[in-house]
Amino acid sequence: MELIDSHAHLDVPQFDDDRPAVLERARAAGVQTILAIGSGPGPEKLDAAIPYADQNDWIYASIGTHPHEAKDLTRRHLDELTKLAHHPKVIAWGEIGLDYFYDHSPREIQAQAFRDQLALAAQAKLPIIIHCRDAWPDTLQILEEHWRPTALGGILHCFTSTLEDAQRGIDMGFQISFAGNSTYPKASNLREVAKALPLENLLIETDSPFLAPQGFRGKRNEPAHVAEVAKAIATVRNLQPEEVAAATAANFRRFFKLDK
Repeated sequence: MELIDSHAHLDVPQFDDDRPAVLERARAAGVQTILAIGSGPGPEKLDAAIPYADQNDWIYASIGTHPHEAKDLTRRHLDELTKLAHHPKVIAWGEIGLDYFYDHSPREIQAQAFRDQLALAAQAKLPIIIHCRDAWPDTLQILEEHWRPTALGGILHCFTSTLEDAQRGIDMGFQISFAGNSTYPKASNLREVAKALPLENLLIETDSPFLAPQGFRGKRNEPAHVAEVAKAIATVRNLQPEEVAAATAANFRRFFKLDK
């Protein structure tokens, strides 16, 4: 299978002991490209994903500050992010958004950090990667007000909401990305959304090391396991996993205007 993992946290400590082997297993599984997410541990390491993109021609990077760490984001950090946005391997800004499940940062501060980063991403002409948990109405409202006019689109990462919300995202130029949680027995609602959406708007991801798919639950997730997400979506769409893998890989390359 030809696979692209559209969202993996390669910089985290969980991979420190065997990161080269993790990447080798990904390649062996057919993973052609990984988008390494650069939110890192927070504003103290804004370039968290860039070294892995620099060292591997098949890995790209994003930059941004996660809503969990919004309370720590300062103007100095925003200025640094603006500079990092010009790195040739940086193709997206994120993950950014709102998280009302954990509320690690106050909601009004999350919203301000979100809007600030949207403005900078627009200046850099980078698409965005959205994190949203239990905050879909506010997230979509902010996107429709502050992001839709840019026509830059992005990815609704680890999608967990309704078909209607997914369609609102597509209408704003977003791709809808499904992660390992879509393979869980109780996640039939997510599989139904993946079944109903146009194939050309779907991406797959691991969100590794988090959200290991059903066959690996309780273990560390890694990019090679993105194949399990392709299989789950293929089942509900009456396709072969190879077809879903190829389609989502083509969607990723087309959206980011990549040659490979």
